[in-house]
Amino acid sequence: MKWCEVCRSEALWPERGSAALLDGQVIALFRTRGDELYAVSNIDPCTGVSAMSRGIVGDRGGEPTVASPLHKQVFSLRTGRCLTEDAELATYPVRDRGGVVQVGLP
Repeated sequence: MKWCEVCRSEALWPERGSAALLDGQVIALFRTRGDELYAVSNIDPCTGVSAMSRGIVGDRGGEPTVASPLHKQVFSLRTGRCLTEDAELATYPVRDRGGVVQVGLP
């Protein structure tokens, strides 16, 4: 796995998404209110549109989620699994190293 530096940690606001282009892949990054970091594909699997970073961040029974800004399908930020229909987002490992957010790419 290759770790790619994306941004300073403070650049990610809680409960808001940010998009990043890493090695030709568009990634959506999220920070929760609990200061957890998540990285998923920015491509909405139901429409093919690059928009997940603009989704609505939430929680379903303790599971951090993002709802597509297009048709409101809800995805787990941990697993990428859609909670409302048969679809899935790619997920990526993400970490904070010395105040810098890094995403792991295969």
